[in-house]
Amino acid sequence: MLESLIHENTLYSEPIAHIGSFIVTNSLMTSALALLIILVLVFLIRRNLKQVPSGLQNALEIIIDASLETFDGITGSRKKSLQFAPVIFALFFFILINNWMGLLPGVGSIGQVIRTGGKDFFIPYFRGGTADLNTTLALATMGVVLSHILGVVVIGWWKYFNRFINIQAFLDIPKKIRKDPMVILVNPIKAFVSLIEVIGELAKVASLSFRLFGNVFAGEVLLASMSAILAWGVPIPFIFLELLVGFIQALIFAMLVLTYLTISTTVEEN
Repeated sequence: MLESLIHENTLYSEPIAHIGSFIVTNSLMTSALALLIILVLVFLIRRNLKQVPSGLQNALEIIIDASLETFDGITGSRKKSLQFAPVIFALFFFILINNWMGLLPGVGSIGQVIRTGGKDFFIPYFRGGTADLNTTLALATMGVVLSHILGVVVIGWWKYFNRFINIQAFLDIPKKIRKDPMVILVNPIKAFVSLIEVIGELAKVASLSFRLFGNVFAGEVLLASMSAILAWGVPIPFIFLELLVGFIQALIFAMLVLTYLTISTTVEEN
């Protein structure tokens, strides 16, 4: 019976239940569990906060202070770093926990058997949330869209709109042509370059989502392959490697979103 079961590392998450018309997938279950873990940790840490830090609180404050100094190198301002920190920390820890949860015993190996087309398919109840492209695409879209929202709030909708569809460049031609005749050539080029920015924004979403998904999914396949060769001993070095990869990918994702937020909220000099 066990030998006839089919279990594949699919590029998509697999449905395990339905709530009305809503499909519950195994990656969604892992993401929900990761969110619950974060909420519990936040509650426990917040409940035990003291005016004079000690122990774990002292260590966390050192880490946060060091992180803010790193943020300052990107934002160029402690004020901006403090404004963006809640979003960046939330993204980092959510992605990190999702990455690491895919390595826990039982994740990918505990599930149910579904018979389809005369064949038995094994569907795990849990799967690394970031090993599903839907999750990484949603996170990337959220980060990029948030950068645009903050850009509009900080810079103003007209100036921010002209970063991508530079109507102002054409409106400035009659005003500047007497002083600078070359504006009739330069400004249309500026308008064309701004259109390329639209493509760049789409590329940001694709880059963020596929980088995170590709690394986590590749690690999932690698561990499954190593476990198939020999379940004991061989996968251990690769598990430690995936712990490191999971941390690095969460850090890269968070830092890139911070960079996008900084660029979007920076006023360009004309």
